[in-house]
Amino acid sequence: MVNNKKIIIGNWKMNLNVQESSLYLHQLSKIVKTHRDVEVVLSPTTLTLQSLSLQVNLRQFKLAAQNFYWRDQGSYTGEVSATQLRGIVQYGLVGHSERRHIFGESDKDIRSKVEAAVRNHIRPVLCIGETAWERSNGETYDILHDQLIGGFANITSEELSRVVVAYEPVWAVGTGQNALPTYVSAAVSAIRNQIEHLYGKKASESIQVIYGGSVTPDSAADYLALPGVDGLLIGGASLNAHSFNEIIKKAHRGSAVVE
Repeated sequence: MVNNKKIIIGNWKMNLNVQESSLYLHQLSKIVKTHRDVEVVLSPTTLTLQSLSLQVNLRQFKLAAQNFYWRDQGSYTGEVSATQLRGIVQYGLVGHSERRHIFGESDKDIRSKVEAAVRNHIRPVLCIGETAWERSNGETYDILHDQLIGGFANITSEELSRVVVAYEPVWAVGTGQNALPTYVSAAVSAIRNQIEHLYGKKASESIQVIYGGSVTPDSAADYLALPGVDGLLIGGASLNAHSFNEIIKKAHRGSAVVE
């Protein structure tokens, strides 16, 4: 599966209750235009996913789970499986830095979640990135290498086209710090080089790699213009309808320029 669309994912994190989410989706649906060259994905809390799946226009927006457990079913109190989310969401975030560093998810957990998503026809968005300490110690590329290897351990070359990679330097997520476009470009190039080493040149060129880390309407165009960057993972700015819409419009304009 080769998808040439730019992907814009809005991660609402632990914000908006059921009623607020419904109202916000209604607001977004009125101002966001559908573009054939941009896939807009909304990632609300698990609590609201089912109700939003009945409200959403899938031609306009897709839905993503922020988290799920890798077992399909069983005695796992409090968990939600990819199997239960199948048919409700089209995407699933895996390995977000907040899951790794706040909740202690291991590489084993993450690779199992990637595999579970693919198995259940949900497109996983594998999030990888270095901390400030790792960056200051020159370990960025080693971390990206290890997290890619860990995340893709159970994925075949045929399944790889169903995966999205999100580069999100931990030190830039939710901090307001901006990674310079040249820094992001080098990291994305390293990611594609590693994928080429694992799966070959064709896979490296076709896989979609997006960027996330305190992206705003002002910085979005600079990141979207980078070679090899196929979209953005948006946090705080996705909770403001007009800011999020501005980013979507810039993704469309950028794709139009390329075409």
